[in-house]
Amino acid sequence: MFGSLKGTIKQLAQSAVAIAEKALGSSKGQEKKKMAVKYVVQHLPLNPFFKGLIAFVLSGFIDNAVEYAVMYMNSLKNNGDKNEQ
Repeated sequence: MFGSLKGTIKQLAQSAVAIAEKALGSSKGQEKKKMAVKYVVQHLPLNPFFKGLIAFVLSGFIDNAVEYAVMYMNSLKNNGDKNEQ
């Protein structure tokens, strides 16, 4: 159960980071992270009762997934900047 849920969290984190970046721009890092974590938890394919429990149990994993998604998005942006030069 947790294996497929972790994969879902990783996918949601990528979407969440893109949405937060588009909504809040390039600054406000902590606000974007909170927004992304909230998005991930809201979109977990679970019964609402379990969402809070799973969010608590996997809070560190969710944070790491969001951080990884941010780094990935930044690497894509940096590679795009290098290609334009």
